[in-house]
Amino acid sequence: MERVSPIAPATGGRRQRPGRLKDTQTAILLVLPAAALLLAIIVYPLLNSMLIGFLDKSLIYGGGAFVGFKNLEAVLNNEFIPVLGNTLVFAIGATLLPFFIGFGAALILNGPIPARGFLRGAFLLPWLVPSVIASFLWLWIFNANYGVLNGFLRSLGVLSQNNSWLSSGGSAMLAVLIAKTWQTFPWIAVMLLAGLQTIPADQMESAAIDGANRWNRFTHVTLPHLRNVIGIVLLLSLIWNFQHFETIYVMTQGGPAKATTTFSVAVYQTAFQAFDLGKAGALGILWMLLLSIVVIVYLRFGMRGEEDFA
Repeated sequence: MERVSPIAPATGGRRQRPGRLKDTQTAILLVLPAAALLLAIIVYPLLNSMLIGFLDKSLIYGGGAFVGFKNLEAVLNNEFIPVLGNTLVFAIGATLLPFFIGFGAALILNGPIPARGFLRGAFLLPWLVPSVIASFLWLWIFNANYGVLNGFLRSLGVLSQNNSWLSSGGSAMLAVLIAKTWQTFPWIAVMLLAGLQTIPADQMESAAIDGANRWNRFTHVTLPHLRNVIGIVLLLSLIWNFQHFETIYVMTQGGPAKATTTFSVAVYQTAFQAFDLGKAGALGILWMLLLSIVVIVYLRFGMRGEEDFA
């Protein structure tokens, strides 16, 4: 009589070898280095600086007694409103000025112009220059004694004597904005140019056949198509400019008479010139809370843009 061997039960999948890590364990091991780095260089310094904002701590004398909200009250009563105003003026100005210039440059570079490929690469040069070097360059341009701007305007007869551009509050802020605009607009132009090149040509041709002029094609075809790109560019620029430090400090160091002192400059001066870490931490807390509002708007806009794109 023939013997029938029993049928082995189905295992339902590949049997895991002894000593082999599961997929979840492998994923955790891969994420651990990045998570440790994030905790070490971002989370811990952030929480530590927030804690310092509630302490009476000096960079010279040490200390560390808990004072509650006294540092926050001192900052709010003394220098918060002027610093907030300067920060908003700089952040909004350094966002809108390069945006409009970059948008115009993107429209020009998207058209049939000679040496278009070369100009697209050349436009990136200001953006590739480090911020500190670019700031020293513009500091030389606006110098009151031997600046290029004064020499150029005097040669045209616009000025009869040299002007101290960085010694007046209004002109100092304008000079800083010009320097930041020169360095930032190429990045915005590249981002918008990438968006312009994704507009289907048949839409523009259909609008032209229907009798739409250039302005109507720009407002009804180009702008709606670039809506998400424009929103992301503006929000990212606002976030970066809200915490920008190099250009302002190199050119004016927050002067004259604190006319260009933003949150980043105020925190640096309070911590490393006045040596008051407690008030510097309090300024950082307020700065972070205001910046969080912009970040939340960015995240909500980004999620909505992904839904629209999907």
